[in-house]
Amino acid sequence: MNSRLAWGLLPCIVASAFVVMPAPRHRRVVQLPPGVVYLQSEMMVGSGVEVRGAPSGTTLRFAPHFSGRSLIVVTGWDVVLHDFAIEGDRAGNDVRIGLPGYDTPFAKFTRGNGVTAVHAGHLRIFNLRFREMRGFAVLLSAVTDARIDRVQVSDSGSRNYAGTNNTTGGILLEEGTYDFRVTDCDLRNIRGNGIWTHSLYTSARNGRGLISGNRFSMLGRDAIQVGHATGVRVEENSGRLIGYPAEDVDIASGAYAVAIDTAGNVDRSVYARNRFEDINGKCIDLDGFHDGEVRDNTCRDLKNYGIVMNNTNPDMQSRNIRVVNNLIDGAMFGAIFVIGNGNLVARNQFLNVKTSGGDPGILSAGVFLGQRAERPAPARDNVIEDNVITGSRMKSRCVVSAPGIPSEWNVVRANRCR
Repeated sequence: MNSRLAWGLLPCIVASAFVVMPAPRHRRVVQLPPGVVYLQSEMMVGSGVEVRGAPSGTTLRFAPHFSGRSLIVVTGWDVVLHDFAIEGDRAGNDVRIGLPGYDTPFAKFTRGNGVTAVHAGHLRIFNLRFREMRGFAVLLSAVTDARIDRVQVSDSGSRNYAGTNNTTGGILLEEGTYDFRVTDCDLRNIRGNGIWTHSLYTSARNGRGLISGNRFSMLGRDAIQVGHATGVRVEENSGRLIGYPAEDVDIASGAYAVAIDTAGNVDRSVYARNRFEDINGKCIDLDGFHDGEVRDNTCRDLKNYGIVMNNTNPDMQSRNIRVVNNLIDGAMFGAIFVIGNGNLVARNQFLNVKTSGGDPGILSAGVFLGQRAERPAPARDNVIEDNVITGSRMKSRCVVSAPGIPSEWNVVRANRCR
């Protein structure tokens, strides 16, 4: 049976947290009041609860001297949040903070979030609007079966001590969050990452996820990052102005913006049919990516490399990656950097490659077969075939092997270079 709280007698500023206890058999409905509601402490949501906004609109805001991690904290299973807005206090609370320690999850570190869920499950979040968040709009930590759909996030994220972004502002799934979907969301003017997964090295990887149909504009860091995960599909997302404004980019830490980034150990994943333009950084970074596929993606007008393989995580090797049918138009320093073995680079269009000119190595090649990245991983037993590669000096620098990589180690055939 549905129930409705009697909000009419509550003042505008609510002095204590909402606590909704789980219903034993039926999901309990909490109808938020219309207008603006200020919270001074966390609204705790237990199992079996649906929280929905008023038909005429509800906005939850941080009250002055708010105490807590997040406006809403989900602690149980079978929770639904939908059809209301959350406004943060970033404009009047410019607290600068760095990243958590290597052994600390974001859920135990970052404050000023919109919705946080820890060790929860069967969570549904849709039709929520976030703006001016100091922390993350949504932060899910060790959550199972989560759906985030049609969420809007704008004007969010904080700065580090140097005045650049500290990764915050968007949607974060961490610490082994499994069976998740983030779909049809809109993220604009985010200082940090847009949508990303992250887990500590010692924690379970995130897995069996879908990031699809989302739109990004004006982000200081990555639009999408798949970090320490398995079985994630990144499909049909689009974006522009990634790595802007330039003053938000954390250059000191080497955190150049990427349309689709990778970190940790990532396998059995697919990046497909995504479209990005005007990238102040790279198109696709495959640091930790292996045994997966990158296909039918489009990136135009980027100020760094097109696609880069890397192997920072010690538990993986750059191998068995299919890079097929992608369009990279206007890469600044090269089209694709290949290391490892068993990779296929085929039927791609690498157009208008702008190389550095004088450098005889990686920065002046269309396709570069390397000796190593973070760790040694000589390019061997790879196939580079049927690609179209055009741009500066591409007739002579189309496919280049690093010193120590004999030509017979890899199959290079039927590429059209001009």
